[in-house]
Amino acid sequence: MTEAAFADAIVVAAGESRRMDGLDKLAADVGGRPLLAWTLEAIAASPRVARIVVVATSARVEAIRDAAWLPGKVLAVTPGGTRRQESVAAGLAALDRLPGDAAPDDRVILVHDGARPLVPVSLVSAVADAAAAHGAAIPVVSVAETLKRVEDGVVVATVDRQRMAVAQTPQGVRRGLLREAFAAHPADGAEAFTDEAALLEACRIAVHAIRGDPSNLKVTLPGDLRRVESALAGTRSSRVGLGSDRHPFGPGRPLAIGGIEIQGAPRLHGHSDGDVALHAVADALLGAAALGDLGRVFPADARTPRGIASGELVRDIVGRVARAGFRPVSVDLVIVGARPRLGDRLDEIGERVASLLGLPAAAVNVKASTGNLEGMEGAGRGISAQAIALLESIR
Repeated sequence: MTEAAFADAIVVAAGESRRMDGLDKLAADVGGRPLLAWTLEAIAASPRVARIVVVATSARVEAIRDAAWLPGKVLAVTPGGTRRQESVAAGLAALDRLPGDAAPDDRVILVHDGARPLVPVSLVSAVADAAAAHGAAIPVVSVAETLKRVEDGVVVATVDRQRMAVAQTPQGVRRGLLREAFAAHPADGAEAFTDEAALLEACRIAVHAIRGDPSNLKVTLPGDLRRVESALAGTRSSRVGLGSDRHPFGPGRPLAIGGIEIQGAPRLHGHSDGDVALHAVADALLGAAALGDLGRVFPADARTPRGIASGELVRDIVGRVARAGFRPVSVDLVIVGARPRLGDRLDEIGERVASLLGLPAAAVNVKASTGNLEGMEGAGRGISAQAIALLESIR
């Protein structure tokens, strides 16, 4: 957690998609990924957000919890209730159960609709800042159309739209105020609240309004999915990075390579665990995001713990890449060395790399070469690796 990460997020994904003609909108494929993956990625990309809890239907919990695309900031997936307020309360309880949780009452809670995948990262941060400053805040957009009050199919009045606004999410509130509101109006009570602002209003807790974003669409109808896909296609850009590393064998065992251990094989010499494959992947990610190189981010001195597992380095770098506005899409990795033979371990290495990057296994390709008797690798004195990483902009 960084100093600026003063908020936790509850992403509500427990709806039944009643108006989607039988389609589960949160699982709907948008640009090759589930809609919910885009939503979580945007929330996780905000530097204000430290931890995320996803609240889903009981039937979805296990699948979401095991999803390769789940951002590292998601620390719990918990079942929700039939009403929004019950799901938010369940999310708050899940935050309370997180190990070591002792968050103060002034810590900000952001509640966001799982069906809003286009939320700008800047808006997430702006709501968090406003809630920290004012106690509670929501984003709103002006009403552009003329409003009519209709009764029994007849227009009975024109409503003054100048004092009207459309509420969006995320909606932010200090943790202590949200607890106070639930104490006054229990989540399982008879009253129903359509959003967190309505709950706070019932407690006479002032809610600050900030400017929302018209692009922050909530997917409600089947046609909305096409609008989301079109919007995402217009905002995404790609970058490619190349990374490489090589290490001689050193003392000790086992060999760490591609995030797995090979018993009986000698360890590679290095300040960390010497995993050249993960180092190459990390370097490729940093290069694609224009964030320098592995040696500058994790220098081989007292600033980097000696013997640290390279998987920890990769996880940190994935977070840095996300904060820079990108996510991994695919990796091509080649490992060169006469020993040990890796042919029967390549799939395992690919799955491990994919897991570290939050990708499906099919998005990571791993190859091995003996080095053809050339150089340190071909002579069996060490191993090298090269990786190409493709990144895609989050927004």
